Amino acid sequence: MMEKRQSNGQYHLGDLTFRVRKVGSTAWVNGDTSTARRTVTAVSTSGTTLAAANLSPTLPSSSLLNITRRWVVQDDVLQLLFDVTNSQNTAVEIGALGIPLEFNNIFTDRTAAETNTLCSLFDPYIGQDAGYVQVTPLLGTLPPLVVLPVGNSPLEGWRFLPESTSADPFYQSQTFEGLYEWQFHTLAYAQQEWAAVTPWNAATSTILQAGQTRTYGVQFRLAPSIRDIEGTVRSANRPVAVGIPGYILPMDQTGKLFLNYSNDVRSINVSPTGALTWSVNTEAKTGRWVGYSITPHTMTVGNLGNFLTTSQWFNSTTDPFLRSPSVISYDREVNAVVKDDPRAWIPGLSDEAGAGSWLAATMKQYVQPNAAEVAKLEQFATKILWGSIQNEDGTVKKSVYFYQPTLLPSYPYPTTIFWGNWWSWNRAASFATDRAYDYVHVAAAYWALYRVAPVFTISTMTGNRAGFANDGLMGETMIRFLLDDLRREGLTANATLVENRMRARENVWAGERFPFGSEMAWDSTGQEGVYAWATYFNDSQTATNALNSILAYQPLIPHWGYNGNARRYWDNIYGGKLQRIERQIHHYGSGLNALPLISAFEASPTDYYLLRVGYGGISGPLSNIDQGGFASASFHSFADTLKWDGYSGDYGPNFSGHSMGIGTFIVNHPDFGWQAFGGNVISTSPAVEVQIRDSVRRRVYVAPLGTLLSVDAGAFSLISYDPSAQTVTVTITAVPDGAKAAASAPHGRLVIEQKAALRGVTLLKPTTHLSFTAGAYNIPFTSGSGTVTLSM
Repeated sequence: MMEKRQSNGQYHLGDLTFRVRKVGSTAWVNGDTSTARRTVTAVSTSGTTLAAANLSPTLPSSSLLNITRRWVVQDDVLQLLFDVTNSQNTAVEIGALGIPLEFNNIFTDRTAAETNTLCSLFDPYIGQDAGYVQVTPLLGTLPPLVVLPVGNSPLEGWRFLPESTSADPFYQSQTFEGLYEWQFHTLAYAQQEWAAVTPWNAATSTILQAGQTRTYGVQFRLAPSIRDIEGTVRSANRPVAVGIPGYILPMDQTGKLFLNYSNDVRSINVSPTGALTWSVNTEAKTGRWVGYSITPHTMTVGNLGNFLTTSQWFNSTTDPFLRSPSVISYDREVNAVVKDDPRAWIPGLSDEAGAGSWLAATMKQYVQPNAAEVAKLEQFATKILWGSIQNEDGTVKKSVYFYQPTLLPSYPYPTTIFWGNWWSWNRAASFATDRAYDYVHVAAAYWALYRVAPVFTISTMTGNRAGFANDGLMGETMIRFLLDDLRREGLTANATLVENRMRARENVWAGERFPFGSEMAWDSTGQEGVYAWATYFNDSQTATNALNSILAYQPLIPHWGYNGNARRYWDNIYGGKLQRIERQIHHYGSGLNALPLISAFEASPTDYYLLRVGYGGISGPLSNIDQGGFASASFHSFADTLKWDGYSGDYGPNFSGHSMGIGTFIVNHPDFGWQAFGGNVISTSPAVEVQIRDSVRRRVYVAPLGTLLSVDAGAFSLISYDPSAQTVTVTITAVPDGAKAAASAPHGRLVIEQKAALRGVTLLKPTTHLSFTAGAYNIPFTSGSGTVTLSM
């Protein structure tokens, strides 16, 4: 592969880029060791230095700097250092300085086995002096590499490195995402390319006096495993932060932040001022951890369901594509629905980027029904979902919109759009029914609205009519939930049909080492479904392989954007308004890949790493929703953009994952004591009392008991767990606390499941007699709430 990457302008580890100017000048001088490569001048070495070279021959004569690169081994740790000297007789200002990082993320022309065994992904914590980069092999089981600063070498910025995209191995493509640069200073970019955005960190420069030298560098440390990355950072005497439940907080939930460092915390600042307040807590139980309680003061989550069923509600009596009435794609930058786009599926109500909006709207009803919203969605389901998107034989169209002016001569296709690309489908291509992913979205909508009706759709999908049906499909955890519903309601024939079809698919996966195929050369969509069914059919090896694969591309990083953010980088080409290959933040991979992590934690309730990564991913979809209720497909991570995409696009699968996995998880953490991911712990003695504050309030997991509580009707308000008596007292309300527009449940319906086999623990049951129907206990309400105590 490296023989294909030997040209000028292609970056490698050991390169350096910078922008510099003489103090008093306004123009920056660029330096880049990759631009015009020449043999560098070797420098004699001694002691811990393995190799050294002066880089002047490969830099422009106007660079103003004299730079020596050194490879050093210090205390058995490899370091890459750059001694940067001001070679002028006057002071110079360094406005940008960065080290390109190159690791093998090239999937081009590689088999699944080669990709998974040879390649890695890397993500940053853009945390200044506490920053680091983690490089995780795709297998998920090999030791990851951790890149850390040496001395005063902050990770101030993270810049995508542009290269030519035309030649093999096709840089910045679906099979080669591209490379990034660790930036020590960024002011020159903040003044120019990034001038329109606010960077993650305040941009800095530094001044070197005549003849002055400053050394910058990074060190490379192997961590024993992905779970030990934080420990490796800590062993390098670098700060480590742990947020509970993560770094995305609902407004009524108190967050916890625990810091570990050899020095004390001197101050805490927040931007914008007043957005958060904090106070020291004494909850840390081990080591040098110091804890803070964080309280958000601003509303960050609007009414998603209302926006989808009002602003995104498309109702036209003249639309020729049978899209009305429906929840259609939306462009937030112009505040209008997307009726036309060259990618036929976006205005065509199918594929992830076209189905995303109505999928989010229906799944919102699953977790928090609203009568007016349900009434509109029932119109959509009966008039458009069935009969337009889905045909009477159960097949599902790839799009109901198409570009074919000869068939629709009076339709005003915009002349400003270029219609010559492959994705501007004609009617035949749009009406094709060979894409299995589209069937899951339809089934999920039916399941959310009717709970049983999707069986016909699943039968058609797996009946050799749709391509990719034997791949893991995004969002198909819903089918696993459906199967439980069918059995609970006594629909044995339907349950057997679904189970047999899923068993046939899992039998295929059981014979493959990497059963994560999709439409793409490499993908992070199949693992969710593979894990769900491998677990259900007791194929532990396949389930473990899928879980490890997820851990390799879904990082645990103390940053709201990267924490739990599963790897996605090409979907904006197909569903975004700004189309480019780019590391996406909280695209639907976050919500969907979190489902196996959450499920695996429920089965292993002391594996807190799974919970922390899973909860970061499952919370990610909340960040996409703006204060007005609009949900963007993803956030643009490139330093010159840093904004949410204008299109709603394929947000729906992200919210689908969120709605199926979010909940409150009560744990007794060995370092931090009693904590609630998704709730507020208000007392720990004699019982642990938790206010339920997650966005859905329909699932509570009590980790010490391995017990999952969920409601089919009503919402959890308060949980009291008595560790001595091994009892749980549950308070359920007719509507979620504070959700005035939600439909009121006439009574609660409580489902109790034992998710983990723990010594001395058996299934909880109510201590008083309650009626039991379709797998749930019926909880009577008095004045809008009901309370029940559970014991073994």
